[in-house]
Amino acid sequence: MTIAYTRTLYPEIEPYESGMLDVGEGHLLYYERVGTPGAKPAVFLHGGPGGGMGPAHRRQWNPDRYDVLLFDQRGCGKSLPFAEIEHNDTWRIVEDIERLRAMCGHEAWQVFGGSWGATLALAYGQKYPERTTELILRGVFLAREKEKNWLYTYGASEIMAEQWEQFSGHIPKAERSNLVQAYHDRLTSDDEATRLAAAREWSLWEGSVATLLPDPDLLDAFADPSKAVPFARICARFFLNDFYLEEAQLLRDAHKLKGIPGIIVQGRHDICCPPTSAWELKQAWPEVDLRIVHDAGHAASEPGIVDGLVRATDEFAEIRN
Repeated sequence: MTIAYTRTLYPEIEPYESGMLDVGEGHLLYYERVGTPGAKPAVFLHGGPGGGMGPAHRRQWNPDRYDVLLFDQRGCGKSLPFAEIEHNDTWRIVEDIERLRAMCGHEAWQVFGGSWGATLALAYGQKYPERTTELILRGVFLAREKEKNWLYTYGASEIMAEQWEQFSGHIPKAERSNLVQAYHDRLTSDDEATRLAAAREWSLWEGSVATLLPDPDLLDAFADPSKAVPFARICARFFLNDFYLEEAQLLRDAHKLKGIPGIIVQGRHDICCPPTSAWELKQAWPEVDLRIVHDAGHAASEPGIVDGLVRATDEFAEIRN
């Protein structure tokens, strides 16, 4: 079967506004606004935890029809302090999203997130349903015990065996029963070389499970210390603390999304966030439109995922709330 993807990213666009927002507790968030002021509002939530936004993320919406805010979450990208893990958790970031909405003057907005960004989007939508016009999710991650174990104990390791050996092999055998703890210890070490080495291995493992086919450019980006250090430090801290969520909380509280239109774009071969989570979310939130991309993995850069995400924003552009 031949699959024709017709949607591509919109052309390069520069922000019409950028700046830093002081959210307290020593954290400053870098944000950008792109598109047309006064058009349909949307917010972009990047992955991780500990990732960051990039120029390609601006191009997922028609700039003539949307007014989009993108920001680097606490400790990420250009936000300060760099790679900070203190006063950095799920619910603080949810409140940051609300501060940014108020700053923009929007009554409500479309919430768009992939992977960890999808986790955040669900948490925000469940706490602030009246502020959420639509949800667009990619690669659903519900932060449950089985999903955490899949990625860092047993599951993905059976598919990406050689990459798992490199990742787990960085830790002495005596500590491998809890790789997240072992990596966290090294990522918070006083020794810079220890931190950098651990950050590189953690990030390369995450990069290796992100795409259906190997992507050397993506792996190079993950190995860059400016990206690897905040990604690994923040990600390990969140995993170690169960993402600051109760077990299955986002699935349990999915009823709070009733009445909010939603689209999930999910790669069939997503090794990072297997489709079972998207399917279970669909059962708990029947209104959401689950769209499986049969020749894609996890990454937002894969052609079928790009098509699905841009198609979703184009469809919702017709709705003015």
